[in-house]
Amino acid sequence: MTNNTQNKIVLFGAGKIGRSFIGQLFSRGGYEVVFIDVFKPVIDELNIRHSYRVIVKDDLESVITVNNVRGVFGGDDEAVIREISTARILAVSVGLHGLKSVMPLIAKGLEARYEVSDAAPLDIIIAENLRNAAEFMHDELKKILPEGYPLNERVGLIETSIGKMVPIMLKKEMEADILQVFAEPYNTLILDKRAFKNPIPEIEGLAPKENMKAWVDRKLFIHNLGHATTAYLGFLAHPQSTFLYEVLSDPSIKKKVRQTMLQAANVLLAKYPDEFTMAALTEHTDDLIRRFQNKALGDTVFRVGCDLQRKLSAEDRLAGAIHLASKLNLPYDLILYGLVAGFHFRAKDEAGNLLPADLEFAVIYAKGIKNVMTTVCGFDERIDNKVINEAIELDNVLNQ
Repeated sequence: MTNNTQNKIVLFGAGKIGRSFIGQLFSRGGYEVVFIDVFKPVIDELNIRHSYRVIVKDDLESVITVNNVRGVFGGDDEAVIREISTARILAVSVGLHGLKSVMPLIAKGLEARYEVSDAAPLDIIIAENLRNAAEFMHDELKKILPEGYPLNERVGLIETSIGKMVPIMLKKEMEADILQVFAEPYNTLILDKRAFKNPIPEIEGLAPKENMKAWVDRKLFIHNLGHATTAYLGFLAHPQSTFLYEVLSDPSIKKKVRQTMLQAANVLLAKYPDEFTMAALTEHTDDLIRRFQNKALGDTVFRVGCDLQRKLSAEDRLAGAIHLASKLNLPYDLILYGLVAGFHFRAKDEAGNLLPADLEFAVIYAKGIKNVMTTVCGFDERIDNKVINEAIELDNVLNQ
């Protein structure tokens, strides 16, 4: 294996998106992929095999073998720093909590790289579903890096829109092969064209965009919003259903989900009139609903809807779209219905358990809708009084 900086990506996070999407794209584009992770069994297996399989779930199942990969244990600081100092590009796919924990190590790697006089600037692909991700990483790195480190010149912080759907795998499937991962056929990584410090890698599947904020919001307020709405309306109507395709086989649920997504698309269009057209957003909506119905993917209502405190939070898919609609004086009634339906979401995993964080949410909900709307969804009791009262009315209807 080579450490040539021209063809190596160092990827923090050997999880589902890391393996099925980022690692897979760059491997097929001719890069060596070095995974950094604290889950040693996966790292050890990567170093035994130097390859893994992505099972593409569609009407006709196919397999992508991802080669030229290896792993480095995230607890081995020296080895990680060494990899960063010789990387052509870096990526992170570890979730928000993980992001904070890997920042000190990334900072050390950047320092080591800076000490090498001819080392190129480092581009970091932030493969997280996180609004203002570049700003967040910039602020975190600034706190850790030594004073005088030229962060803006030496580091490209590249936001992405992660549209690939990767379902929860059953225990028996993970035990059969610790490295294999399931994913849908969609394989396009939208990323911020203007943030790169080096030439953008010429890799099939990369889709650089000028106005990245618009595309991050498209993901959040159409894809994520539609996904969550499907889970919440679906659970209300069919609490015994396990899979997303099952609840979408109900024409009334499918129709309501589509109408809610199009209401959000109208809000998005008002915010970014130069970036989108309603025709394009409608086509995107219909394509997403088709993808949500992918039976082979086996995506569950539980996976798509759980983690309520995050998914119902102020800047996230549903509440975020309502805040924006209010600001733009646009209708949000369908989106609000989806949000309030989320308050009633109690789907369980394959072992029959609620997500622990959703047990906490149930405690918040027991204190009343106003409490949820202000503490979780970020509505102001005085300024957003109208929205809060509408939510209370909807909740009363759903409780009948």
